[in-house]
Amino acid sequence: MNDRAAPVPPPDPHAAPDPAAYGDDLAATLRASGSRVVPAEEFHRRTGTAPQAWASFARHWEKLAPDPYAAARGTRRLRRYGAFTFDAVTGEARPTAHTPFVQPEASNPLYVDVRRDFEPLTGAFLADPVLHTVLGLLGRAATGLESHRRWLAKVHPFRVLASPGDAGEPTPEGMHRDGVTLVSSLLVGRANAEGGQSTVTRLDGRPVLSTTLAEPGALLVGDDRGTLHGVSPLRPRDVGRPARRDVLVATFAPA
Repeated sequence: MNDRAAPVPPPDPHAAPDPAAYGDDLAATLRASGSRVVPAEEFHRRTGTAPQAWASFARHWEKLAPDPYAAARGTRRLRRYGAFTFDAVTGEARPTAHTPFVQPEASNPLYVDVRRDFEPLTGAFLADPVLHTVLGLLGRAATGLESHRRWLAKVHPFRVLASPGDAGEPTPEGMHRDGVTLVSSLLVGRANAEGGQSTVTRLDGRPVLSTTLAEPGALLVGDDRGTLHGVSPLRPRDVGRPARRDVLVATFAPA
């Protein structure tokens, strides 16, 4: 597998990007199958994300902070955290005051009811146009699953690192729910990495899909009410260099 950098092909100039309509399309698929993989080319074309805007967005992953809670369990992970309110009528996402992150009940078994203090999203990240396009797309999809006007979107940029003899664990908790309506993982970049396969099942373990997000812009979206998800360990392809996997995880629950 070749390393994947941030630059991407330009969007199709003959297609009119419409993230709202695209969100409706995603919701229809989620209602039918519970999960959907969006190829990178399709994501960039349907959202109208220009290469320069994507490259600027990807640079935020160079300013993440160590995750002390993951480190205590042996996982090398960088992250930040923030939350937005999303109005399904206006399509506007507004950042909320920064607070500790608390995992909902009936979700991640490692951290239920644990108040985790993560570094906040930077001001530049909060205002990034690509982030707001992603939130608009996902908010529209969430509204297609449940008819609410106001949503709480939680945003987690992650970088998972791995070295020889020290595999990176994107989901050390294993297969799990996030306790929300919609969950998503957008690949921002990966380098020198093997593994990192995403798996989605029904709550009873029946398989839905397995995929490895490889191209920047590849997006995995799931109906968290009826599915479990997890990601396999990450290992370096070239043992002389570390491996990394950068993703944006965003969840939506009724506000």
